[in-house]
Amino acid sequence: MTAPAAVGHNSFNGDRLKSLVERIERLEAEKAALADDIKEIYSEVKSAGYEGKIVRQVIRLRKIDKADRAEQQELLDLYMAVFS
Repeated sequence: MTAPAAVGHNSFNGDRLKSLVERIERLEAEKAALADDIKEIYSEVKSAGYEGKIVRQVIRLRKIDKADRAEQQELLDLYMAVFS
């Protein structure tokens, strides 16, 4: 292992930096692979006859806590009532 070199008041550890960069690169590659997988599934959604935009909305809504989602829906209904 490389001994830390002094840089100002900080120390520099090249091996640690290399390890961190390699981990980030590995995760970025995994993230890209996952994005490709998700894109492929959305293609399946479309070929199955579903609307991709609506499926994306369902996924977004499912991430929101049930109580928060209900509150948002109430506000949306209230705001939309202005236009009825």
